[in-house]
Formats: sequence, C-alpha cells, structure tokens
Amino acid sequence: MKKILFGAIFLVMMVGCKSLKVVDQNAAVNAGVAAAQALTISDSQINQLCKEYMAQTDSENTVLPASNDYTKRLKRIMSKFNNISSLNVNYKVYQSKTVNAFACGDGSIRVYSGLMDVMDDDELFAVIGHELGHLKNKDIRDAYRTAYLIVAARYGIAAYSQTAGAIATGFLGDLGQQIASNAYSRKQEYEADEASFQYCVSNGVDPFAMYRALNVLIRLNGNSSTQSSVAQMFSTHPDSSKRATRIKEMAEAAGYKMGSASSSSSSNTTGGTSTGGSNPTVKPKTNTVKPKQ
Repeated sequence: MKKILFGAIFLVMMVGCKSLKVVDQNAAVNAGVAAAQALTISDSQINQLCKEYMAQTDSENTVLPASNDYTKRLKRIMSKFNNISSLNVNYKVYQSKTVNAFACGDGSIRVYSGLMDVMDDDELFAVIGHELGHLKNKDIRDAYRTAYLIVAARYGIAAYSQTAGAIATGFLGDLGQQIASNAYSRKQEYEADEASFQYCVSNGVDPFAMYRALNVLIRLNGNSSTQSSVAQMFSTHPDSSKRATRIKEMAEAAGYKMGSASSSSSSNTTGGTSTGGSNPTVKPKTNTVKPKQ
C-alpha cells in the first residue's frame, strides 16, 4: 500500500508540473506537499468522503423507491447475506440500462437495473458478494485513499477537511473519474471472487453463481449491441475469462458439481422478478478452499 501511495505522490507531482506550470510555478511544489500530507488522511475521513461522494452520486442518478419491484428484488437478495453486519451495508437500485454494480467505502452498494435485467438472483448475489469482498478486504478504502491523494494534489488540498467538502461538485466529480480509471489488481479481483464464493457457500447460494455471472458479462461484452452497457464493469473488473475459469475450479475443488439445472437463463429476469438458480448438488468438503493459482 505504501508503494502505491508514494507512487501516486510521484505521479501527481509530475502531473502538477505539466498542468499547473502556466498558472503558477510553485503550484507543482504545493501539489507535491499536498499529496505527501494527504497520506495522513484517516479511515474515518475516508468514510466521510465516501458518504459525500455517494450523496452526490445518488443525486445524479434515478434511485428507485422501496415500492419498486427492482428494489424489492434487491432487498430479497440482500436478505440472504447473514454475515455482513460489520460492513454497515446500505443499498439502492439505479434505474439505468448500464450493466454494473459497485460498492463504496462507507458500505454503500449500488446496483443498476440493467444488471438485474440480465442476471438471476444467485448471479446477482454473487456479483454483490464480489463487491462486498472488495469492501471487506479494504480494497475500496485503499482505492479511495489513492484517488483522493491524486485529486487533492490537483486542488492543493493537504488533507481531508471542510475545505475539500466546499469544493463539492468539482472535487467529488474528479474523484469519481479518478476512481473509475483505476482497475483492481488481479490479486484483488481473485480475493474478491474468493469472498463471493464463500458468501455463496455460507448462505446456501449456488457456488457456481459467480462463474455463471462472469459468463453472462463475457457474453454481453461479445455482443456489439450491448458492449457499451458493460464497458464500465469490464474497465474496473478485468480478466473475466480467467476469473470465470478459476472460480469454476474453486467450486469443483470444494466438491461441488455443476448440474444442467445450474445453467443460467437470463430470460427469466424481466421486471426484476427473477427467482435465481438451483442449489448445489454436492456438499462441500470444507468451507475454506485454497483455489488453484
């Protein structure tokens, strides 16, 4: 983590030199100082920053009400998670054709209705479990910390304060763009997949659900008419084919067998009412699996 942050300091100093020199020769130095001081930002400050970011993001999207069928379906899916109380999760559905879901460092989970249209309940559970894995593993906190460090340097803000909040739309908008441009590492993706698998196993959901979900995304990305709708999810979650193979091997290594009934049928998802896939046919040998590398 320190290597990433110090690398980010170097990056913003170089960016600052290039983008700010016309305005103020000292601005690049100030940006470097701000980046260095931003290393001290605390987890509680990151949490507050995430809340501010999510408040803005919610205001910029159409949030479906509790009475909506999509929201009711998401509530039913989230109720299957019995071991996430420590993550302080809150969740909402965005009405959009975008095929995506994401988690934020304050425990926010946002699912686009476009994703719910193409996946059954088990697949959605697995995708959300993957995002929760990033949250549980502190990947999201670290991503926000690094993104904040870079954007704060651009604005010359030393550390999170009401000054950062006062910048509001511009700062938070740039923060969102910075986060969106940073894909998770292969190690982070694999660990989040493992968390998703464990969530499925411990909550009675098809252990092949993440494998099936990834194949839905791969299939959609190969369709020219739907490529744009899944682009965001692929940009932040790369190597889907390798991850799909790996998660399948993980489930098989645990003693599960994927029956024909486990095959996904996304046609049963219209209107946000899909009931999900089948249960596994074989009990696992153990709840802790060391997958093939």
